[in-house]
Amino acid sequence: MTILDKYLLRETFRYFFIVLTMIIAIYLAVDFFEKIDNFMEVKLPFSRGVDFFLNSIPFVFSQIIPVGILLAILISFGMMNKHNELIALRSCGLNVYRLIKPILAMGLMFTIILFFLLEAIVPVTIIKANHIWLYEVRKIQATTTTDKNIWIKGNNAIINIRHYDLLEKTIHRVTMNTFDDQFRLTSRLDAEKGVFLNGEWILYEILEQRLDGLESGYRILYHDTMPVELDMSPEKLNQVTKNSSEMNIKELYEYIQSIEKEGYSSTRFLVDFHAKVSFPFVCVIMVIVGTGLACKNQLKDGLPSSIAYGIGAAFLYWVLHSFCISLGYGEMLPPVIAAWSTNIISLSLGIILLIKSDQI
Repeated sequence: MTILDKYLLRETFRYFFIVLTMIIAIYLAVDFFEKIDNFMEVKLPFSRGVDFFLNSIPFVFSQIIPVGILLAILISFGMMNKHNELIALRSCGLNVYRLIKPILAMGLMFTIILFFLLEAIVPVTIIKANHIWLYEVRKIQATTTTDKNIWIKGNNAIINIRHYDLLEKTIHRVTMNTFDDQFRLTSRLDAEKGVFLNGEWILYEILEQRLDGLESGYRILYHDTMPVELDMSPEKLNQVTKNSSEMNIKELYEYIQSIEKEGYSSTRFLVDFHAKVSFPFVCVIMVIVGTGLACKNQLKDGLPSSIAYGIGAAFLYWVLHSFCISLGYGEMLPPVIAAWSTNIISLSLGIILLIKSDQI
């Protein structure tokens, strides 16, 4: 490794950790003031609040690593341009491809780190944070799980939902057991499907077993439709349903296989599966985009303008990524295309920027 490589890596790492620390501090401060009232209302111990925010950091860290890399490159190259170091290097015959070599290696390193973080650490910490928020703060009485086998404890009732469709907001294969004050089973409802309409759940194709006196036993009734009181709106079901961020790639793949065998749609999880694979590579893409922006603008724009371009580029990436993922959820794009299209477009633009910057 040459002296130039060490210098570029040292400066980029330094600004990366400064940017990362600032963003995490701002996020925690905003999140703290937003949620502190909820923690105080339930009189949760201070230590549990600390646990919640500490377990939130890995997820936040994983989301802002690409932005931190982009801004760090723009700042480090901007400072070099301020002191005419880039002009000196270019006058010695060093082109942009020579300058990007050590930074690209750093991007590959962060890709591996981000992949490991999303696979091994984030699923564990996000589950702990969600558990504190949902059960200890929000007091939601349901078992956090995948879309299958959701258990809900209500007033004198225990409900089991075999599958919840997040896109259609429908529940499937519902069992509702109702008990009296002596915890005797007074009725059991088995429904094939439930739909949330006008603020209440409507069940379809229902088999009801109702206690008809202690001596007479249970009476069996059939219903085409029936409204039921289920203290769990689609919004709450979205909260207690285990999302893709709480599963690693292996768990998500196995879950996709299981729901496909049962005949349910797996489109949303297929999109998330491919997004989990594609997202870490954004670190390399941001290195290319950042270097292209920094070197292209070195002669005509200052450091503030370069940072503004970088923030704009990161914003456009997230908007386009969210848009493509939404198209994948809606089955308007194949899952693979929805997950990788933003990376491909951003990489192409980054390469164009590098080529143009080398011609300046």
